Amino acid sequence: MTNDARHWLLRDLPYAAMLALAVGGIVLTSFRGPTTYFYWMALAPIYGLICVVSGWRHLDTGAGHMQLAVTQALHWFAFVAAMWLMFLPEVRGVVNDNATSLSLLILLALGTFVAGVHARVWRICAVGVFLAASVPAVAWVQESAVLLLIGAVLLIVVGLIFWWMWRRESGRA
Repeated sequence: MTNDARHWLLRDLPYAAMLALAVGGIVLTSFRGPTTYFYWMALAPIYGLICVVSGWRHLDTGAGHMQLAVTQALHWFAFVAAMWLMFLPEVRGVVNDNATSLSLLILLALGTFVAGVHARVWRICAVGVFLAASVPAVAWVQESAVLLLIGAVLLIVVGLIFWWMWRRESGRA
């Protein structure tokens, strides 16, 4: 691996991790249980830590570092509180799992974008924009899951039929 590739990977790995963690949260939200709750509650502080570390190098004073840390801590605390509200039994009783996962993704997208603005890190803002842009796609996939499953099964069946016919024809030759 070249130095340029290594530098790029180390520089952008935290932002790719943010995206991967968000996708993991969406997948996990379709399951009920305490794991989902703890995952989302842990996600915001992880995002906050990435924001502080990313923004830290853009500041050169101790006061700036302290302001960044406090701003990010308060910011992500507010989003943890909002996510906590989504998991209250009263809310879960009227909101299905698909709506919960989309709501949490929207909260995470907004929180990430605003955190990037506060930290003055455009890559974090870009992660927030990407998360927001993925909301309609996630909603479509959740709505069309049965259709996609049927399409995948049909594709596999057709592929198996062609494979069987090909094997049969090559056996005759």
